[in-house]
Amino acid sequence: MLPQSAQIVIVGGGIIGCSIAYHLAKEGATDVVVLEQFQLTHGATWHAAGVVGQLRNSQNVTRMLRRSVALYATLQEEAGQAIDFKQVGSLRIASSKDRMKEFRRSATTARSFGMEMDILTPKEAQDMFPIMSLDGVEGATFIASDGYVDPASLCQALAAGARARGVRFVQGCEVTGFGIENRRITRVRTAQGDVACETVVNCAGMWGHELGKMMGSRIPAFAVEHQYLITDPIPDLPKGMPTVRDPDLLLYWKPETRGIVVGGYEPDTLAFARNGIPSGWDMRLLPDNFERFEQLAVNAARRTPVVGTVGVRQMINGAIPISADGDFVMGKAPELDNVFVSAGFVYGIAAAGGAGAVMAEWILEGRPANALWPLDVRRFSFHHNTRYFMYDRAVEIYAHHYKMKWPTEELESVRRIRSSPLYPLLKEKGAVFGSRAGWERPNWFAPAGVEPVDKPSFDWPNWHVHVAAEHRAVREGVAMIDLSSFAKMEVMGPGTLAALQRLAVANVDRPVGSVIYTQMLNETGGIEADLTLCRLGAEHFYVVTGTAFGGHDFGWIRQHLPQDGPVHTIDVTSGWAVINLCGPRSRDVLAAVAEEDVSGAAFRHGQMRNLTLGAAPVRAMRVSFTGELGYELHVPTEYAAHVYRVLSEAGQPQGIRDIGYRSLNSLRMEKGFIVWAGDVSPDYTPFHAGLDRLVSWKKGDFIGRAALERIRDAGGPDRRLCTFVLDVKSPVHGGECILRDGKVLGVTTSGDFGHTVGKSIVFGYVPAAEAGHADFEVEVYGERIAARRVDGPLYDPEGLRMRG
Repeated sequence: MLPQSAQIVIVGGGIIGCSIAYHLAKEGATDVVVLEQFQLTHGATWHAAGVVGQLRNSQNVTRMLRRSVALYATLQEEAGQAIDFKQVGSLRIASSKDRMKEFRRSATTARSFGMEMDILTPKEAQDMFPIMSLDGVEGATFIASDGYVDPASLCQALAAGARARGVRFVQGCEVTGFGIENRRITRVRTAQGDVACETVVNCAGMWGHELGKMMGSRIPAFAVEHQYLITDPIPDLPKGMPTVRDPDLLLYWKPETRGIVVGGYEPDTLAFARNGIPSGWDMRLLPDNFERFEQLAVNAARRTPVVGTVGVRQMINGAIPISADGDFVMGKAPELDNVFVSAGFVYGIAAAGGAGAVMAEWILEGRPANALWPLDVRRFSFHHNTRYFMYDRAVEIYAHHYKMKWPTEELESVRRIRSSPLYPLLKEKGAVFGSRAGWERPNWFAPAGVEPVDKPSFDWPNWHVHVAAEHRAVREGVAMIDLSSFAKMEVMGPGTLAALQRLAVANVDRPVGSVIYTQMLNETGGIEADLTLCRLGAEHFYVVTGTAFGGHDFGWIRQHLPQDGPVHTIDVTSGWAVINLCGPRSRDVLAAVAEEDVSGAAFRHGQMRNLTLGAAPVRAMRVSFTGELGYELHVPTEYAAHVYRVLSEAGQPQGIRDIGYRSLNSLRMEKGFIVWAGDVSPDYTPFHAGLDRLVSWKKGDFIGRAALERIRDAGGPDRRLCTFVLDVKSPVHGGECILRDGKVLGVTTSGDFGHTVGKSIVFGYVPAAEAGHADFEVEVYGERIAARRVDGPLYDPEGLRMRG
């Protein structure tokens, strides 16, 4: 029977919805209703393969998946219902030398996360998986704590555990709409009647996008086709055989009763239901596509010849959820104040246990215990939720599921969604573009005669030498980089200063024209935003943050402004292009085109001035992310190409050149500059990150101050962000293991080669008790390399060059 009201309404009775209900109930939230349009498990859960793996590139995502395994190991006994969880381990086969190098990198990452991943010889792999051929095998890895589970039984067990604690499930109940007042859903409308509610959770899986549209929230979660087959019985399969993957051959295997499951991720799958999921799609499969599966069958016969000799008991072609970037869609929907989402799970069975626990924290506490920006719904932009973008991109992402995970890689489908006015000019100059939040951004520039194409590598990629030249141009001369993709917002109206003072750790009550770099914290002191404020007037500020963080950071600011007050915000990202003019000769170039005095005395570091460059009005901010003298030139979009041309012409005598984001990363690491969601996040406070120098203790209260005071008074943080230089030139990217005296201390957050200092550089957190030592090791592709901890920036530690 449909209840008239509930504190929390979960829409969707698949594995994710049932897990969230279970964990909410365990935390004491029992006034919970789960609405399922068909029956529990009937979306994608019932036909999932059920493989349970844990290791991902993100430490916190890996932690979440490890919580799944911990739950599955005890759930059967607790719920009194079999879930067929077999913790048989997972075997990954490398059928190429590059893949083996990727595996070594993964083993290093696993070790830094506190997981054990064994590197195996081909023969050791065959001992675990006797039906495999050793043709082309270079080696393998094994994680003993992985396994597989029966998806439908697991879902029912979670539901049973939730019911036992008071959660109500209403099946055969289709949601038809929502009652919305003042950014809050007050009623969930169904074919059986309405349910009044305080919180709604969208767990609709492949229907997540459509349910989101119904309530006015953007949820890029939909589906693609995924096929696997179940063989007839195979004699002599060993008991306890692990799950197996051969990503070079795009395949996975999982034990099945007497036979084996064989599936994979082919490059030409189909997007499911581009024009909307058909009504009544209940426990339905798609027609078998043996022609498309043939490429996987050929590979399966190569690696496991017996599969080519036994019959096929059943072919499964089902629609599986996926998001617009391949990762889950989780968190609080930004468009509404009481709506959460947990959808788009391409490997939902592996994630469900941990995802349910994390979402319960998010719903009840306002945030998960560990930051999950890689999965946060706020990472998406408008275009991610469009049919034009999301279906074609999903097909490419699906095809990349088992492709080589190069340290630096760009996707190719549905590009040029958002472009700077400078795009065509930079393209003519050999720019090789990457994509960030849909923006085309120059990664590097190919000189004449060099093919403008990325060729990724685990060693030194084809752009390494050209990035080095761009780096030197900034250190020795003058360069420009297009930063137009930066997110920008104006905040204005009576009360703006007071609101930003409460949000920022820095004192923002500075003279008009001041540029203020600051962090914004949550109540626990964690860093929610790392951005720049420019004071345009007494109650008028210009906010600038990273390309992908606008939705998050601006949402955080809006969330903490006075309700129904006189403070207003306007997203002006599209209105301003940004050209970063940088290098020791940048002032000479600027002076050549500016009508105003831009001397060091007239235009100091940390100031903003309105300039006339050529025939254009420009909001110029003297700041630097390179460590050199530099200017961020914020130009009205229609003037951007003009300003770029006049700067280019004026800079010819100084040898001005264009640079990309890859050289910018190298430059910022030499200077010790951090990035949000990489080096800092809500998991870390300014004390952890060495940013406490930016905290204004004299200005009064601000969000997170009390937490910082507790850390300060207790003697400091438990971990500290440190800079390390390696004794051997090595390709580092973040994710490497940090050790001292053979003990794992942490994982690197960023890594790059510093072309001025001539060293590989990494940042990473280590326990505070260890942070005073000088000698460490960093493990790169399985090799431990001596590393030296360095206090302060490696380049120009006094900051004389950028302030000169």
